[in-house]
Amino acid sequence: MTEYARPRLVVSQCLEFDACRYNGDVIHNAVVQRLMDFVDFVPVCPEVEIGLGTPRETIRIVGRDSKHRLLQPATGNDVTDAMNDFSERYLDGVSDTDGFILKSRSPSCGLKEVKVYAGTEKGPAIGNASGLFGGKVLERFGLYAVEEEGRLNNFTIRDRFYTKMFTLAAFRSVKGNGDGLEGLHEFHERNRYLFMAYSRPTLKVLDRILKESDDRSEEQVMSLYERALLKLFNRAARYDSNLNVSRVIAERFADRISEGERAFFDELVEKYRAKKEPFSSIVTLLKSWAVRFEDEGLLEQTFFAPYPEKLMEITDSGKGRDY
Repeated sequence: MTEYARPRLVVSQCLEFDACRYNGDVIHNAVVQRLMDFVDFVPVCPEVEIGLGTPRETIRIVGRDSKHRLLQPATGNDVTDAMNDFSERYLDGVSDTDGFILKSRSPSCGLKEVKVYAGTEKGPAIGNASGLFGGKVLERFGLYAVEEEGRLNNFTIRDRFYTKMFTLAAFRSVKGNGDGLEGLHEFHERNRYLFMAYSRPTLKVLDRILKESDDRSEEQVMSLYERALLKLFNRAARYDSNLNVSRVIAERFADRISEGERAFFDELVEKYRAKKEPFSSIVTLLKSWAVRFEDEGLLEQTFFAPYPEKLMEITDSGKGRDY
């Protein structure tokens, strides 16, 4: 059974951890619930941390003179500086993290589509922005696994988020386990097909960093590798990239499978291309060949299971399924 490094995630405290929402509620979230057995969570509520208490009067982002202020309409309090100061201090202390799950649309934690108003009086929103804490997170940790809880109902977004955070956790483990560049080379090879599916150009950069590792210190190699790795998952793996990797893997068995098996593989590829078959069908077929022919090196590839199987959900929001 594959062992996975345990990711470390900062999470909005109102998501399953504490009844600290403005109205005194706790928000139940299925994704956070499922992750608890696999992730070390670090809960935080920026609004409570700056002394607003629970329950509390709501706050909102107000646009003034091309700048955003965080105001509490019922009291007239301006908590912008307090929130910015807390965000900077808190994020200065964040280390060994693999990502964040933050509350959507929150004027403090939201990453996008947080409503911006013209003033504290009632009226329609005039635009959208990031929450003050969420915006600071994106500035500092935007290349890590960072998402709002609502978006994680989407299959494709959730799959990429899980893949990224478990990959980053595994890399962090490599840095800390004392195996040095040998451990890094092993990590790289286990992830080769996964990296190829997400970005061949970035894979080539990572290959080059390791090839030239004799010319640099271990610390320099790790730093260069990490910077490139963080950019790898900027977008989801595209269907054509998935197909290319599948063909590369299938070629490993070209002289050992029958013409009928090859024809069946090609048929699955065409159905996937036509969005009539999920990519998982192709992956399952390739893995079955690896098991049949006892290809241990291939079975160790994270391409087949980049995160624990128990986190793989068939259902989703109805959007973003990888067909």
